[in-house]
Amino acid sequence: MTFRFWITLALCAGCHEAHEAPREAAPPPVEAEAPPAIDAAPDVSTPAPEGMLFVPAGTFTMGADRGGEEDEHPAHQVTLEGFWLDRTPVTNEAYAKCVDSHACRAPGPRDARFERPAQPVTKVSWDDAKAYCAWAGKRLPREAEYERAMRGDDARRYAWGNDPPTPERAAFGRELDAGAPDDVGSHASGRGPFGHDDLAGEIWEWCDDDYDPIAYRRPSADRGVPGTCAQITATEDELRAHGEEGFTGSNPIPRGCDKVLRGGGFNYDGWGLRATNRVHHPARYRMLMAGFRCAK
Repeated sequence: MTFRFWITLALCAGCHEAHEAPREAAPPPVEAEAPPAIDAAPDVSTPAPEGMLFVPAGTFTMGADRGGEEDEHPAHQVTLEGFWLDRTPVTNEAYAKCVDSHACRAPGPRDARFERPAQPVTKVSWDDAKAYCAWAGKRLPREAEYERAMRGDDARRYAWGNDPPTPERAAFGRELDAGAPDDVGSHASGRGPFGHDDLAGEIWEWCDDDYDPIAYRRPSADRGVPGTCAQITATEDELRAHGEEGFTGSNPIPRGCDKVLRGGGFNYDGWGLRATNRVHHPARYRMLMAGFRCAK
């Protein structure tokens, strides 16, 4: 049995029905409906949120048909509403205000390389990131929203286009024990299609979603929605049972529901900054190369 055939079976045999009533047979096929019309423009009746840029609604290409890791496949069309996204990752200076207000806990231990006010805050968990965004009246971005902000309408490979990474475009390829991220907004030539800075390089950024290895094969893929935690756990068990340890990249297949990180850190290789790259870690992890930005 080929892996392509097996993963199709996995979808039908257990992944989708963890929170659904048992069904005797698959429902008959129905003709796909066109997505409803949505307004791609921001609401001009209120001012733009400070420090945020608008990502217009639309349908974009998420994922890839080849290259990268298996969890990046296949390329598919996703339709999203418009949303606001922070222009840069949240900085040490901004995060400190939340700590001072007693709404956020302090970052984990770091040395002076990571503590300049304008550097992105790191050593914060997913829960820390979620608490900050709630305090700021925002939320964490969904994984599909992050890739939408990177790829725009032209399915570009990197946030800035299809040309390979350079030091002018992003912070990458640095040693973890000697390097550090730059101040946010230091790489103007690496901006994304809607004007956002540091979407690739600098730090990995927490997203709201549970990490689903086969999110792009789910019936909800066209909305950028992963499976439920129970469905995800069943998929992970199937992947391990079939010896597909590399399916999720170099990190081991999770046991339970990790959270997604996107973007690529200062210590990562250039190829890892591709817009389709997906990384996963437990929500409790506080890593030197991981931070976040907020959406609204």
